[in-house]
Amino acid sequence: MEQQSSQVDVESLKSSVRRRGNCVDAFLGMSILILFVAVTALAVGGMLVVKELRSELQAPKSEFARLGITDSSSPAYKMQNFAFLKPKASQLDNMTMPWHTVNFFGTTSVGSNFLYDPSSYSLKPLKTGIYFMYIQVNVSCTHKCKAGVLKVEVFNKLTCNVELTADVEKTTVSKKCWTVEQLDSELLVAHMTVPENKLENWALDLNSSGLGIFLVE
Repeated sequence: MEQQSSQVDVESLKSSVRRRGNCVDAFLGMSILILFVAVTALAVGGMLVVKELRSELQAPKSEFARLGITDSSSPAYKMQNFAFLKPKASQLDNMTMPWHTVNFFGTTSVGSNFLYDPSSYSLKPLKTGIYFMYIQVNVSCTHKCKAGVLKVEVFNKLTCNVELTADVEKTTVSKKCWTVEQLDSELLVAHMTVPENKLENWALDLNSSGLGIFLVE
């Protein structure tokens, strides 16, 4: 009788272990499924964000097209929240970067919600809000260039460090930097900083470099 009771206890214990094992397996399976769904959602979300940022960092004409400005008859208010400037000087030196506006579709590249001062090379947003700001830096080696780091800083909101390697060929180095910031009528001025060797024979590409900003909300 005692032996029969022991056998029943063993069988009961085995059954309990199997049930617990099944529960653990089910829990692990559900956890893996939830983790997979979460990772997939994050990946999709990340891809959408990257896609959106890439679209925002296209050439200024693409940005105008995205805003619906396709010809000179388009209303000026459609671009009031957008501004784009191009550099005036190709030399690399410790200095305040000089900019100029660009004409697109018969109008200026600085919207009415911005104030650009060509004497101080400052850009001022007239409306408080969240802004997307980016800078495109394209630098070319003209002949036997030394290595160094070119730094471009806008106000204290955006810093772009461009690594330049020693080169004997006519090589172009490109870098695009961006930020999203709360702005409240600050004067945005870009400063360029170079190392002691002055980065001789490196030159800023005036056509493909630029500073862009637009109001997000």
